[in-house]
Amino acid sequence: MLYLAQVTKNIMSGKLELHLLAVEECKLQWTFCHEKFISFQDDAQTFSEGLLLLVELDDRDQIIRCRDAKDWVLKIVREYLVEGNINTNINVSEEQIRIEKWRQELTSQSQDLTRIRLEIETRREELQELEQNLHLEKEKLKSFNDRENKI
Repeated sequence: MLYLAQVTKNIMSGKLELHLLAVEECKLQWTFCHEKFISFQDDAQTFSEGLLLLVELDDRDQIIRCRDAKDWVLKIVREYLVEGNINTNINVSEEQIRIEKWRQELTSQSQDLTRIRLEIETRREELQELEQNLHLEKEKLKSFNDRENKI
């Protein structure tokens, strides 16, 4: 996964580490990380404290590669911010397609949950009916045994 991180110094150990600031969820969608830190390997001396980096991590949070984030940040500023206002050139149709896809996925999931809930309710009723039948059979068997014992 790709992260925006800042090089910081660990107060306890005095060693440099990465403070993960945000993670890329998908294209143009980032989520802030909460107090997540990654230790550097041996190459930490090449970075200075406060430097912003784009860091790619594997599934075990091991650093695959990292690069200076300056050009990336400047590109975002150029593309999306104009004199402090959000640029209106953002592709609205792509966002509408993405929103419609989410809506369809949520509708499908809701339908699946409704179907599963109905199946569970049906099975619950079947179990209750079987329980009643079992109870009746048990009573019949008990009364039959009582009659047999009297004879």
